[in-house]
Amino acid sequence: MEPPSPARLYATVAGALLVVLGIVGFFYDASFTGLHDTEPALGVLEVNAWFNLLYVLTGAVGVLVAGVASRSYALAMGVLFTALGIFGLGTQGLHLAIGLLGLAAVAGTPREKPRRRSRGSKRTKSVRKEPRNSEPRAKPAGDRA
Repeated sequence: MEPPSPARLYATVAGALLVVLGIVGFFYDASFTGLHDTEPALGVLEVNAWFNLLYVLTGAVGVLVAGVASRSYALAMGVLFTALGIFGLGTQGLHLAIGLLGLAAVAGTPREKPRRRSRGSKRTKSVRKEPRNSEPRAKPAGDRA
């Protein structure tokens, strides 16, 4: 068994962390006001209901797609959270860290090439066909002699 890719680790760990942060954040602030109306939480986070909802949803998606689309998830979250950190929305340090780690996970995970089946690995049993003769098998009905 080979170790998980960086993107899969990112999707699993960041996804779980975001779900937990989102749920905990609702205990501090559950008001859907403006994006800049935040409350301090756990001494390092700035939360409101919008960010809590974002964290829970993006985290849940990460945990769900970790096995099938982790590279795409890491890229999307990398771009989203890096942009949030650059524009100063929410907890800048947390958003930049999540975003840059996502982009690093994408860079460390090679693209998967489409898998080709080898000649002998068809799902159905292959039947070898005989070459066709150019002569008809039966005589036409009008040629009975």
